[in-house]
Order: sequence, then structure tokens, then C-alpha cells
Amino acid sequence: MVIDELLAHQNTLQNVIDTLVADIEAACEMMVAVINNGNKVLIAGNGGSAADAQHIAAELTGRFVHDRKGLPGIALTTDTSALTSIANDYGYDHVFSRQVEALSKPGDLFIGISTSGNSPGILNAFKAAAEAGCKTLGLSGRDGGKMNGLCDLNIIVPSPVTARIQEMHILIGHILCKAVDDQFKP
Repeated sequence: MVIDELLAHQNTLQNVIDTLVADIEAACEMMVAVINNGNKVLIAGNGGSAADAQHIAAELTGRFVHDRKGLPGIALTTDTSALTSIANDYGYDHVFSRQVEALSKPGDLFIGISTSGNSPGILNAFKAAAEAGCKTLGLSGRDGGKMNGLCDLNIIVPSPVTARIQEMHILIGHILCKAVDDQFKP
């Protein structure tokens, strides 16, 4: 079992290397440009993807590798008062879109993470981000789902397996943070 899981991970990683390097490089350029322009990064996902959103935001506001100034990254998954009040008043499908509406400005970047590419709350957040003039980056899997039509760039991990998709999402998140870290290191 252990070797099977490791080989499945290795196979998915090889598929990412074979098909997504240009997209990941474009995403790195997008994120660096947004921060260079004085804008912020808003990130959201559900479940394990919420943890990934928080992880990426923490790498920006804290540090990835280099000691550098804190950079503007906000996980929209952490404010329980906002999440519960919005879910109560508008429904769970709007917990991220309302925050994007409230916190974003033109030129910001919204990163939505959904292994299926079809999470209603993430889709609504992409719509709100576009209306606010934000750049949009998706991290998805399978066939990219409905996120394909809502993102400036949707990085689709070539796998139908949620665990493999999530493993690649955090790797891609680390690559994004490394690009930012390298740009802003002292």
C-alpha cells in the first residue's frame, strides 16, 4: 500500500511536470506582479483546500524561506464571525464572494482552490473577483470544472484523485511562495 501511494504521487507529479510548468510559471509571474503593484492576494477553498489557502497566506504574511517584509496574503477561510454570519444571512455559497466584495480592490489577486473546479462558493467568489477588477487564479483538478470559464488562469492538476490533486496544490502553492520570496528577499 505505501509504495502504491508513493508511486501514484510520483506519477501525478510527473504529469504536472510534463504539462503544467508554463502555467505555473505564468501564475508565479501573476502573483509577483500583483504584490509588486501594491496589491494583495485573497485565497479561499473548502476543507483541505481551506487549509491550503491558510498555508499560502501564512507563507506570504510570515515568510517562506527568506527573512523579508510581510506581504499581503489573506485566507478568506479564517474569520469565523464573517463565515458564520454570511452563511446564516446569505447561504454558505456566498461566504467567500461577500468577503471578496468587501476586501478586494482592482488589481488584487483572488486564488480559488477546488479539487473538482465546481465548488459553488468558490465559483461565486470568482464572479465577485471579476466584478471587482481582480486577477483570478484557480487551482483545480480533474477537468477543471466550471472554474475554467471564470479564471484568468486555471491550473488543472491532471488527476481524478482528490488526494493527488491536493498534494500538487500545496506544491504549486509553495512554488508560488518561492517566486514571491525570491522577488522580495533583502
